[in-house]
Amino acid sequence: MTDTAHRLAEIRGGVPPRRHNARTIAALTGNPGCTRRAVLDGAGVDKPKLAERIGFPARFGQSRFAITRGNAFEAQVKADGGAELLRLVAERLGVPVPAGASWTDLGGADDLPDRQERSRAVLTAAGDGAALFDHPLLGLAVAGRRVYLEPDLVAARLGGRFHVVEIKSFPVIDGQADPAKVSAAAIQSAVYVLALRELLAAEGRDPDLVSPEVVLVCPRDFANRPVASLVDVRRQLLVLRRQLDRMARIDDLLASVPADFTADLAADPATLTAALSTVAARYAPECLAACELAYFCRHEARDQTAALGRPVREALGGVAEVDEVLALAAGERAPEPEQAEAAALLRAAARLRADALAGHPA
Repeated sequence: MTDTAHRLAEIRGGVPPRRHNARTIAALTGNPGCTRRAVLDGAGVDKPKLAERIGFPARFGQSRFAITRGNAFEAQVKADGGAELLRLVAERLGVPVPAGASWTDLGGADDLPDRQERSRAVLTAAGDGAALFDHPLLGLAVAGRRVYLEPDLVAARLGGRFHVVEIKSFPVIDGQADPAKVSAAAIQSAVYVLALRELLAAEGRDPDLVSPEVVLVCPRDFANRPVASLVDVRRQLLVLRRQLDRMARIDDLLASVPADFTADLAADPATLTAALSTVAARYAPECLAACELAYFCRHEARDQTAALGRPVREALGGVAEVDEVLALAAGERAPEPEQAEAAALLRAAARLRADALAGHPA
């Protein structure tokens, strides 16, 4: 075990690490400046249980009913060796439905290196015939470390190109789906597209064989009849690459973390809360929909400008506390050199507010 791996294991405590998935990577790249999340995810900490342990449980996630419904819909779409799925994908891509397409399930084994090697061998094998690959194990470099991705998706090879296929249980009603859910599916699919492209490139094959057009399969209207849609994830791929490049290496992040930092769920809540407070977070309201520790971080940031959102924080660069904002706006304190521009904006806003109130008395 390397020094870094040993340190991460100490932070996590005596439990196996939780693996990254497309959702965690999408959330990480959406907030790459959050050291707290990067360290906890790098250590494989169970953040939902950690949030419960410190008294700030996450308030998002699918209900058991939704998970059961989603599993049933996925099983329906994948039935008969993926025959219905192949038809949906081919018709959406505008190509003839091929006969005799192969179906390969790459899941099942617990040994990650063996599964990754099998996925690599099967996905990069020569041949352009129609094929469906279920549960491929992919890898991606995140913060200087290689992580395994175990997607519950299908990679479809048709006409010599791969298309990532995502099966989701949210409905398409009158041709429209929930934009927030489609957006989340798009960024998660972009993670898989990037990982599959890197796999092909590592084997000397053209990464552009993986299409940026993802096939999203959802139930139509209020029935379980599936419908396929194309989602172009080129923009999400650009954002993902840029954010992954910006993320610091986990070794560098650990250098700024106290030596006794712990997220061991066996520790008492007071110890865990105190430990978390020693690692810098970068809270924003968007975290509430993406990070299990968001409610703790919001509580921690309640008197800070960060709690008002990234646009406010960036406009008030150098002014971290709400009390500072009010004092600068009222002219009750002189700004530091780096606060001069923000202070001028605040005083101007205060004058406009005073003028507005004077002209429109309550």
